[in-house]
Amino acid sequence: MSVRIIQFGTSRFLQAHADLFVHEAREAGQDIGPIAIVQASGSGDRAGRVAAFGRPEGYPVRLRGMVDGAPCEREVQVRSVDRGLSAVADWEAIKALFAAEARLVISNMGDSGYRVAPEEASPALLAGAVPASFPGKLTALLHHRWSAGGGKLTVLPCELINRNGEVLGAQVRRLAAASGAPAAFAGWIDRSVIFATTLVDRIVSEPIEPIGAVAEPYALWAIERQPGLELPFTHPSVVLTDDLEPFERLKLHILNLGHTVLAEIWAGEGRPAGETVREILADPAISARLTALYADEVVPGFCACGMADEARAYVGVTLDRFRNPFLDHRIADIAQNHGVKIERRIGAFLDWIAGRPGAPATPVLAAILARHAAG
Repeated sequence: MSVRIIQFGTSRFLQAHADLFVHEAREAGQDIGPIAIVQASGSGDRAGRVAAFGRPEGYPVRLRGMVDGAPCEREVQVRSVDRGLSAVADWEAIKALFAAEARLVISNMGDSGYRVAPEEASPALLAGAVPASFPGKLTALLHHRWSAGGGKLTVLPCELINRNGEVLGAQVRRLAAASGAPAAFAGWIDRSVIFATTLVDRIVSEPIEPIGAVAEPYALWAIERQPGLELPFTHPSVVLTDDLEPFERLKLHILNLGHTVLAEIWAGEGRPAGETVREILADPAISARLTALYADEVVPGFCACGMADEARAYVGVTLDRFRNPFLDHRIADIAQNHGVKIERRIGAFLDWIAGRPGAPATPVLAAILARHAAG
């Protein structure tokens, strides 16, 4: 029996992340997929993309970047997707597929993808019309699956939302209660639906039209273990872990922190407006400053928290990613919401290591934080 996947979101990120992983698992002989991709937004400008997902030849993903300090480039023709559907135009077909075949749900609806308008939390949610929000759509589809006697289901959200599975599951349970559905439906959700919490990491830099993407070689899909959760397939970039926090700390306080430090230098020292991460690090003086910051403040902080080996390895991977010769990552984009990012990436790091035995002095990071706290 095939492991049918329903994916909400047509993004190039998922095309070069989860969809690529499923393709490679299928190529290795694993029974996973195929994937039906649902355009949840109803945006007319993506109609061509939705139709293109049904092409039997699949679509290209070009992996371009640095691996162990050397340039790497390869292309994969992804054939794990067998159809594209529109939530607006194909709702009845989606309901039928979800009820009868779905075994796994994947989503990437953006940072605001779990928002629900107040009026949606009502009995009208199950009245037959297509719900507006993603949690509303998922609740309605789960109700249809329950009504049809459907079995267990695993939901693997990929949104960059802290504790994404818990947040999405809470929204679905809230909407189920507000819809007036029988208590048995809520009980079925608790017994039969697993909302996994995950962390994703891959830079997908460019789309290929109508479908396909250019991405860096590095990729991670970390999934937090919970009772009843079994990975539906194995892949080198998919990790089942008891605790997501170490992965979150590495990404936030090494990769993201490094980006924010470079944005601070760029904004404060009159660097070129269109400068990229790769270009700023081509300046030997700035490259030396970032390397010293990692060596003197960041990695010792991780050492004080018991993550020395992981931090050293991740710094090496991060510098390869920053120097990707195929990626034009503009610092002006990174610098958006700079103050908030300083708090989350630098301030939170300093709070995390504060008071720990062996915690290093952090003059550079503390100065950045103090400068912005002073206004």
